[in-house]
This record gives sequence, structure tokens and C-alpha cells, in this order.
Amino acid sequence: MNFQLDFIEDKVEFFEADNLKTLQKKIESQIDENRAIMLSVHSVSHQMHVNENGQTYFTAVVHFKKK
Repeated sequence: MNFQLDFIEDKVEFFEADNLKTLQKKIESQIDENRAIMLSVHSVSHQMHVNENGQTYFTAVVHFKKK
């Protein structure tokens, strides 16, 4: 019986929130989880949108790579 481990080398995750503090908490939580599977942050991209009612909407894309 052969046993082979395949490691995740790249992972891209998307996040969204109504405020920047919540977005940051979501990203930090996922960074901790991905650290357990040997992935670190390679890059982060984020945007903010204001709708016609003046409400803000924050999004982010985080690219994780194998350490």
C-alpha cells in the first residue's frame, strides 16, 4: 500500500465585509488557519465600494503560497 501526501502550494481566498475592522479580522483568522497547513501570505489586494446610499463595502483577495 502506497501512501502519498500532496501539499497545497497555492491558495487564493476572497473576503468581504461591511467595515474594514471586520474584514481585517476575517483575514487574520484565515492567516492563522493557513499557517497550520504551511501556507503564508504572498500578496493582498483590496477594494472599497460606496453604494448609492453611502454604505461602504470592502473586499479583499489574499494569495497564500507554500512556505
